[in-house]
Amino acid sequence: MEAYLQHLVAQSVGFALALVCVVAFFESLALVGLLLPGTVMMATLGALIGSGQVGLYEAWLAAGVGCFLGDWASYFIGRGFKEPLHNWSFLKRYQALLDKTGNALEKHSFATVILGRFIGPTRPLVPLVAGMLNLPPYKFAPPNIVGCITWPPVYFLPGILAGVAIDIPHSSDSTLFKWLLFTTVVLIWLSGWLVWRWVRSSKAKADAMTKWLPLARLRIITAISLAATAYSIFMLSKQPLMPIYAHLLHHVITR
Repeated sequence: MEAYLQHLVAQSVGFALALVCVVAFFESLALVGLLLPGTVMMATLGALIGSGQVGLYEAWLAAGVGCFLGDWASYFIGRGFKEPLHNWSFLKRYQALLDKTGNALEKHSFATVILGRFIGPTRPLVPLVAGMLNLPPYKFAPPNIVGCITWPPVYFLPGILAGVAIDIPHSSDSTLFKWLLFTTVVLIWLSGWLVWRWVRSSKAKADAMTKWLPLARLRIITAISLAATAYSIFMLSKQPLMPIYAHLLHHVITR
């Protein structure tokens, strides 16, 4: 996938930005986003940003536009076809998720529209359900704009970090640094997910993971993960190649 995208980018930066916009659009489009590996594609595009082949802010703008168009297309699909959608067998597979999304929108529409953009299964469903519930456009628009502005850099970030690491000259030290960077990123993600489960454990219903992560075990694993994350970040900061990596990352962000 990355090699193919790199080939396309080499042909035209304008084409690359159009590709970013299209990926963000389909990732946000009702139901289509459920079938596409959008997270992987956004991370791959992030790697092209990190390697300097696409500008961060141009890609950010393109992804934001694609996100905005996809969300509003989904909103109007839900608003215009809510009755057929209720009876569609494909959508009934996601009935539990639709019900949960609908309840969240009715109680906390602003937060749900924003947070739903960052959760894979709900990203293409929240605008659709908002339309099906006839959520007024003036209530949908503000959180949607906030979500479309903040979402692209978050999903580009893993790819950007990887793309910048690729530019570090190859050596035995760079190999160790890259593995330590990868481990640190995974630990940060894991710790964030564990903390999120812990925070919502008192309100959320039991799911498949609850059997393996009861609250007592979750607390212990979260504490271990946070400690490992802190240690990994400390070790990464002591790496001789860290100043070089920080300089390359700064160049990507500021150019």
